[in-house]
Amino acid sequence: MEHVPPPAEELARLDRELAELDARRAQLLTRRAWLLAALRPPAPTAAPGWNPSAWGAPAPGHPGAPAQPWGHVPPKQASAPRSAQNVLLTLGGLLLTVAAIAFTLVSWGSMGIGGRSAVLAAVTVGALAAPAVLLRRGLTATAEALAALALVLTLLDAYAVHAVAAPDTDGLGFTAVAAAVLAALWTAYGLALGKLRLPLPAAVVLAQWPLLFGAWAAGAPALVVGWALLATAVLDGAIALWGKGTGARVTACVGGSVMAFSALMVGLTLSVTASGPLAALAPGALLLTAAAAALAGAWRAPRGFARAGGVVAGLASVAAVGGVPAAAVPEDWAVLAYLSAGLALTAVVRTRLPRNAAIGALVASAAVVAGALAGALPGLAAVLLGPVTLLSDVWAGSPEGFRAALGSTLPWTGLAATPVVLAVSAGLLGSAYRWWPSPARIAASLIAREEPGSGGAAAYGAGPAGSAGAPGAGTPEAGGAAVPGTGGKPGAETAGTVGTPAPGASGAGAPGTPGAAAPGASGEPWYAGGRAGAAWFAGGAPAARRRPSGAALRGAAGAGAAVLGWGALLLAGAVLDVPYAVAVAGETALVAGLLALAARGTGSGREGSAAVPVTALVAALAGAVSAGLLSLASEGASYAVFGALAALFAGAAVRAGAGVERAVFAVAATVGCTVLTGFAGRSLGLAPHEAAPLMLLVPALTVLFGARLRRNPAALPVELTGALGALVAVGLAVPDAPFLALVLALCGVLAAGAAVRPERRPVAAYLAAALFVLATWVRLAASEVSFPEAYTLPVTAPALVVGFLRRRKDPETSSWTAYGPGLAATLLPSLAVAWTDPDWQRPLLLGVSALVITLLGARYRLQALLLLGGAVLALVGLHELAPYVVQVAGALPRWLPPALAGLLLLVVGATYEQRLRDARRLKDALGRMR
Repeated sequence: MEHVPPPAEELARLDRELAELDARRAQLLTRRAWLLAALRPPAPTAAPGWNPSAWGAPAPGHPGAPAQPWGHVPPKQASAPRSAQNVLLTLGGLLLTVAAIAFTLVSWGSMGIGGRSAVLAAVTVGALAAPAVLLRRGLTATAEALAALALVLTLLDAYAVHAVAAPDTDGLGFTAVAAAVLAALWTAYGLALGKLRLPLPAAVVLAQWPLLFGAWAAGAPALVVGWALLATAVLDGAIALWGKGTGARVTACVGGSVMAFSALMVGLTLSVTASGPLAALAPGALLLTAAAAALAGAWRAPRGFARAGGVVAGLASVAAVGGVPAAAVPEDWAVLAYLSAGLALTAVVRTRLPRNAAIGALVASAAVVAGALAGALPGLAAVLLGPVTLLSDVWAGSPEGFRAALGSTLPWTGLAATPVVLAVSAGLLGSAYRWWPSPARIAASLIAREEPGSGGAAAYGAGPAGSAGAPGAGTPEAGGAAVPGTGGKPGAETAGTVGTPAPGASGAGAPGTPGAAAPGASGEPWYAGGRAGAAWFAGGAPAARRRPSGAALRGAAGAGAAVLGWGALLLAGAVLDVPYAVAVAGETALVAGLLALAARGTGSGREGSAAVPVTALVAALAGAVSAGLLSLASEGASYAVFGALAALFAGAAVRAGAGVERAVFAVAATVGCTVLTGFAGRSLGLAPHEAAPLMLLVPALTVLFGARLRRNPAALPVELTGALGALVAVGLAVPDAPFLALVLALCGVLAAGAAVRPERRPVAAYLAAALFVLATWVRLAASEVSFPEAYTLPVTAPALVVGFLRRRKDPETSSWTAYGPGLAATLLPSLAVAWTDPDWQRPLLLGVSALVITLLGARYRLQALLLLGGAVLALVGLHELAPYVVQVAGALPRWLPPALAGLLLLVVGATYEQRLRDARRLKDALGRMR
């Protein structure tokens, strides 16, 4: 009877057979493709290159061609004809050039004047005419080589003419005329033979020198040389914008940059060194002309060049305008003239300059302001860090003035304008922070400004929907302002017309219509307080990358105003050299103001609003450190300043909301109180170790405050600060052992008090026990006790009894908790004394006791007994055997210890796996112990 398989089995069998048929079909098709490729004639291919990814793949141009096995090396082919041709032409042109130079310099005198002229004229004319013929025949590379030779020949012709026809002519003047003639010649030649790439760049290079060499030949002053450089730069700019050919434009761009930079340096040098305002007018005119030329180029240049042109124009304008009043005021106040000119440069936002050029001018303005502010850094650093020198002579007496307390050698009279610079900058930033909508509207008008050639107004919906970079895509670079939340959809609101739908948006304002703003859009651009644009990874144009929000920018302005205003007041005191008392009171008052600003702004939770309070907090901490150091010159000032600072920070901690700010305020107040206790000890005439117990007053208060604050986030930082104060007290008491024992015991009391609270108990309890034990040992060592067991055994016996009772009641209790403290109280001091005891009785008794404890630990599987007893036993044995080991080691040959070490390593290496298993078993066995 025929067997009929179940349906599932039959289906699986059919699937296997179909898969085998598919595999066979694929194999046959591959073989067929290989045969077809083998029958085709090979096509010419380019020279082979290193391409590991193509190993085993079909050859290009041959789909299905047989794959070469790995390691197949194709036969080497001849070099490409074009590459070989270029090499030959280069070598030929080089040889001809060398020959022409040698002929002109060496063989020139052996011919008459007619022969000389005929040879040079014939060769030059031939070299100039040959490229035209070669171009008609398509031999472009050969024509380029002969054109290069012709360029060298024309230069040699100019040299020959000067050497023979006009030897008495001034070299610079003749060079200027020759460069102008050759530049004109090669310009005409390059325009006539447009296919040649060399003539026009060569003409641009030659055009750099006529005006410059002509001015030098005429002995012109530096200002005229600057005008010559600027005129050359303007010519280069025109060529870069409207010239023919990429090579000529790039060459002109590079040459124009060099010439423009040189002209600006000449004008700036003359303006800075001018003897008066009238003398500064002429270089100012040069700089203003350069600025106008840069703006003219920026008006038509691409984005990057336009912004660079705006920066150059802005800096040149500042140097020109600011140089005139700077020459009329003392040198120390000249920075104000340039700062005023830089700030006035921000008026470009009201002009009709293109957006990128205006942005470049604003960057120049920011650079000028940043440079002026950088000049204030040395003075500000001296004011903040100068009082550090008072640490070497605390309470030596109040100095006469502020500068004397700083101990700095800075020329303060040269920094007279620095406080004014800081104050002006702070005022402007503060005004921007106070009236933020006005700067936001100005920024909106600038970003929404249309670029030349953008092809329409900056309205959304003017381009294809969602197209990146098109008007309407919501990208400032495309002529529109980035509106958060619109995602570049047509009909979204523009930055310039908030709330107004774009032209052509039907049903604007209705939800779901194309003209409606996207959900979540704030209706405000990012610089006016709206949300930042989409992240870069979300797609869209580069302008859609995430930008800081308006709140963040406003917060940055407010933070900058606070810091600069604080620095201005500090520097004003140093520049005016106010009395010492006024300086100390002023710095303390500034800290109070900053703390009020920091405490007022904490806990607002608004985006970007934390910049001002956080900056004020950092400045307040820096100012507090500076004021505290400054007060160290006088005892009364020290108490007054640190007391005021502690009260101010404590008040700020009460005023601030719960968070990091409150913790910082509380920690600063704790530090101030700790310093006050140190001052009290010094005023009482106490030695450092005698003042150590007094230093524990603040840690004791922090323990009490921690119990009062409980779960408050500021509790732990305050207690840790108190613990650091206790650590300082311990360090002060180290030179005197009795006082050290007292301080350690008092610290143990404080730790025990903190251990009363459940949340501190896991750490504070062990710390208290360790401190008490350590205090006991220090006290015994200070009393020169030679028999510590008389003091430790009365503690160990009841401790072990308590531990035994605890284990009987709760067998799961760890042996470290039950027996560890009691055993350590006797074993460790006895071990310390045994290592210095010359007799044999104590090591013997301690070793026997440790052996008994080790055996009990192994018998009852108690980890604490086993490890403590074993460690003490091993150390005692090492101490007793050490002299004999040293004697044996000295008697052994010197090669034996290395040999034994090597043998040991070999044995361990050979049985490494077994040793690892033994170590794991030992670890597991110890882990199972209680």
